[in-house]
Amino acid sequence: MSAPVLSRRGFIAGSAATGLVVAFHIPFADEAAAQAATPAVATPEINAWVVVQPDETIVIRIARSEMGQGSLTGLAQLVAEELDCDWSRVKTEYPTPGQSLARKRVWGNFSTGGSRGIRESHDYVRKGGAIARTMLVQAAADGWQVPAAQCQVDKGVITHPASGRKTTYGKVALAAAQLTPPADVALKDPKDWKLAGKRLARLDTRGKLDGSQVYGSDLKLPGMLNAAIRDCPVFGGKLASFDAAAIAGKPGVKKVLRVGDSAVAVVADTWWRAKSALDALPVVWDEGPNAKIGSAEIAATLKAGLDAPEAAVGNSNGDARAALASAARVVEAVYAYPFQNHATMETMNATAKFTPASDGVPARCEVWTPTQNGEAAHAATVEASGLPASQCEVYKLLLGGGFGRRGAVHDWVHQVVAIAKEMPGTPVKLIWSREEDMTHGRYHPITQCKLRAGFDAAGSLTALHMRISGQSILAGVFPQNIRDGKDPVVFQGLNAPGPEASIGYGVPNLLIDHAMRNPHVPPGFWRGVNLNQNTIYLECFIDELAHATKQDPLAFRRKLMTQHPKHLAVLNAAAERAGWGKPAPKGVYRGIAQTMGFGSYVAAVAEVSVDKEGKLKVHRIVAATDPGHAVNPQQIEAQVEGSFVYGLSAALYGGCTVKDGRIEQTNFDTYPVLHLDEMPKVETVVMPSGGFWGGVGEPTIAVAAPAVLNAIFAATGQRIRELPLKNHSLKKA
Repeated sequence: MSAPVLSRRGFIAGSAATGLVVAFHIPFADEAAAQAATPAVATPEINAWVVVQPDETIVIRIARSEMGQGSLTGLAQLVAEELDCDWSRVKTEYPTPGQSLARKRVWGNFSTGGSRGIRESHDYVRKGGAIARTMLVQAAADGWQVPAAQCQVDKGVITHPASGRKTTYGKVALAAAQLTPPADVALKDPKDWKLAGKRLARLDTRGKLDGSQVYGSDLKLPGMLNAAIRDCPVFGGKLASFDAAAIAGKPGVKKVLRVGDSAVAVVADTWWRAKSALDALPVVWDEGPNAKIGSAEIAATLKAGLDAPEAAVGNSNGDARAALASAARVVEAVYAYPFQNHATMETMNATAKFTPASDGVPARCEVWTPTQNGEAAHAATVEASGLPASQCEVYKLLLGGGFGRRGAVHDWVHQVVAIAKEMPGTPVKLIWSREEDMTHGRYHPITQCKLRAGFDAAGSLTALHMRISGQSILAGVFPQNIRDGKDPVVFQGLNAPGPEASIGYGVPNLLIDHAMRNPHVPPGFWRGVNLNQNTIYLECFIDELAHATKQDPLAFRRKLMTQHPKHLAVLNAAAERAGWGKPAPKGVYRGIAQTMGFGSYVAAVAEVSVDKEGKLKVHRIVAATDPGHAVNPQQIEAQVEGSFVYGLSAALYGGCTVKDGRIEQTNFDTYPVLHLDEMPKVETVVMPSGGFWGGVGEPTIAVAAPAVLNAIFAATGQRIRELPLKNHSLKKA
């Protein structure tokens, strides 16, 4: 589905067209489902973003998904800031993609990924709050027959100082909803913020603590059945046959059916009965030619790309090849990064109800699911159901983890709709088993990188060539976005100077290129995406160059960063807080790294020790981040800490291997995550410099691994160039 850009004019027009008293009702099947998506009651809608209830409750609509990153609270803060309402009375709800489509996409982009939730919607959501405030104040002024400019508002209380009269948002909401929205509004200067920029508690915490929060796998609807599914374990393989008669007598089984070309599902009265019957179902797969492929063959293909003559150029200046040919000294290294699984705590799941046409009422397909992109889930529902978009709806639920897996690809939605069509009129909930989830992910792309640096006789860096060989996410997910064989996402963190993912070093002769090599394992947007491996490649190699020339790693970087002040600022801040240059505790060693991605500048210093048996302990990580504006510093700190959990899990344990065409790691026994006792102390320096809006959920993941790897080298003399660390002995060289 194409996503038109939301213009200011479109935003105003869309709000004005529906700015009267609008009932915002969602036809859920029962109260539990209604609670899961918190629909608004039939009270005055001031505009698409704000509903004011008579009891002074402020309902703020949030189109972006909440999956633990805090966007729900941060975006509500921005709206509430411009609205000048009472924060203690704020609640949130999700609009649905079907409603947004019917209203000409008044809520803009539903996609939540790439740390874009706040940085790409702050402007129009703030305008939504400011427009609503203007209308509410105007309604009060009209009632008092005074100019609106003479009125003041604070925490939802409108005052006319000259006469001493006061009223509240709830009392004037009905009148305000009938006004024409203003054509333009002024937004507050961030220096005047009262709610935004403050350390406010999250709005979604209580439900998680008391168990009232409904996730997709919790959802219950009247008459609901449950489905378990198994897809061909080899990517590209097909379902040859299955023997449904073999499980016909299993308790609770309602149906066994083929799903698409490659999967079989069992529908039963409970999920466990469905899964147990599925486990007992005789299945024959047509695994196809990919069943002969393993990790060794994939690695060989990527290795060949490191020296291939053809490659797409992502960034260049000067003549790196000539400078390397004439260099007094050349330093070279090859790094590699594996497939990695998203491994969300909540596996893929969705509930669907397909209602056939009857008595002149058109057919309808409804889906309840955790998704990072309600519009993409809606498009998947439309495609799978075969119905017009107006006859489909998706109700978003809070995500038990997303990390990119629930964003671009909605394979589980296609599956559940296909199953529901075979069970018309009956809600069916599909839950993937952990093994299914691990075997059918959309994996972090696998790549290798050869780096060559040239120095002149004086020891100055004169040239750098980075050749990346490996997988393209866009080729696997959005192939229409490949231009002349180039995937621009491959070069995250290595771009020319600019507002997004730019390299932080000045090198006279630079060449960064990519030899695309796409194995059969499907790629996906994995939290941090290509910034992760690119930062390891560059920051560990820069560390190598510093040691090769007998220079302090921080001092060496500083020399290359004179034209990159924001990169340098976070690097210096992290180094200063960590005490770089001062003695570390006995047996503890430091490593440093920096990058720029998702609109923000980040750096980290890691402190580690490695005992004589080679056991690694990460004691402390100091991270500095400049996101331009800090909407909720407390949430930024939480996101930085969480990103290190994710980044360190990936560095220590996160590697997927392929055997006989399939992923070998099928559960947490073979794909572990960081344990509580392995988590280091994290110190966060939040240093917003203003003037731009960056993300905070993903950038610091990228500096976790290289900072630790560089510290491991300082501790052991070993340069680890391939992850995960679990595959290496860390005993001193």
